[in-house]
Amino acid sequence: MSELASERRDSGHAIRATAYQLLADDIRAEITSGRLRPGDRLPTEPQLCQRSGLSRSTVREALRLLASQHLIVTTRGVTGGSFVAHPSPHLLADTLSTGVHLMLNASTVSAKDLIDVREMLEVPAAGLAALRRTEAHLSALRAATFDPELDDLDERLSANRRFHRVVATASGNPLLEVLTSPLYQVSNEREVVETMDTPPDWAIIDSQHREILRHITARDPEGARAAATAHMGYLRRIVDGPACR
Repeated sequence: MSELASERRDSGHAIRATAYQLLADDIRAEITSGRLRPGDRLPTEPQLCQRSGLSRSTVREALRLLASQHLIVTTRGVTGGSFVAHPSPHLLADTLSTGVHLMLNASTVSAKDLIDVREMLEVPAAGLAALRRTEAHLSALRAATFDPELDDLDERLSANRRFHRVVATASGNPLLEVLTSPLYQVSNEREVVETMDTPPDWAIIDSQHREILRHITARDPEGARAAATAHMGYLRRIVDGPACR
């Protein structure tokens, strides 16, 4: 494990990190580099104390931080210890969504930026879903369609998120799941929709979802990509409105 440093640099500026953060950074680097593999046992707390020169309480803080980031799991008992976690698309997406929320709340990225990235990911995902979907995926997609006349906006938004998540899952590419899921977890989504001068036409969204589903069901990747492109185009026109944020 690399020698702990007292400061790191971020955007050209020196920042002082706490000892447990530095230890967590070193362990994280070993995990992300592949030197520690999923299921591998980390050194024990006394071993980490000896190697880092830190107190046991500081080592525990570092391990708690890594656990909160879903990088390790800690078990108790005779055979317990800290182990490198097996990657889970759902948990990794949750971690990534935190950064997306921070960037949105700080106005670092805009709704238009989100649509740009969604289009880059969702159009090819629809094509892959048409090739790789299962009957279970089709059932989940049908269950995620909704009645456009529903009065409950939260229910519409929830169904909309579920539909796009299932398309990503049906692509058969776990990395697409990780990358797309945070894009649907906009914490102020209801507020954004309610403040639009021209709100979404849910009948159009429902129709476009069903068109995507039709091509995925028919195992038509070209048609699925075209339908997803049309859907993203409609969402882009909404976002381009004067009061989209």
